[in-house]
Amino acid sequence: MPVLVVCLIHDKSTNLEIRGVIYICLICDRIEMIKNGTNPYFVKELDTGYVVIGDNQHFYGYTLFLYKAHENKTELFHLDVTERMKFLEEMSIVAEAVSKAFGAEKINYELLGMGDAHLHWHLFPRVSGDIENYGNNGKGPVWWFPMEKMYCDDNRPTENELLNMKQRLLYELNKLL
Repeated sequence: MPVLVVCLIHDKSTNLEIRGVIYICLICDRIEMIKNGTNPYFVKELDTGYVVIGDNQHFYGYTLFLYKAHENKTELFHLDVTERMKFLEEMSIVAEAVSKAFGAEKINYELLGMGDAHLHWHLFPRVSGDIENYGNNGKGPVWWFPMEKMYCDDNRPTENELLNMKQRLLYELNKLL
């Protein structure tokens, strides 16, 4: 769901108060950065969305597929059937490319939206032991791993690591498209 920010500005020269409401969508912000050429995590544009490497890489190769439009389309069933099928097909292609590029044993898929209601897929490449001893003896979904460890700054790729990840994923995507 977009963040609602209420602004109240007092202009001392006119003694007027200006009130406004701004809706902020973090996914829309990231897409705007892609369009401006300033998103360093951007990998490739597809028909229905944008492929980006995740900011944090505890799950090496973590990738997002961001739906291009926001509007009032916050659920898969809000898309017409043709658009929905294309979005799902492209997400599946991205997941296959992620699996091949980063040697996943399994891909975990998430389309949530209570934080950011803009349609976007989280694609987590999984390997044995990646949640350490959390969960069921080290097995379970990504959200059984502590968030503070998953999103720790130590898990951010360096500039060179990010470049390498983007090149690997782009190579696999181009083979599949």
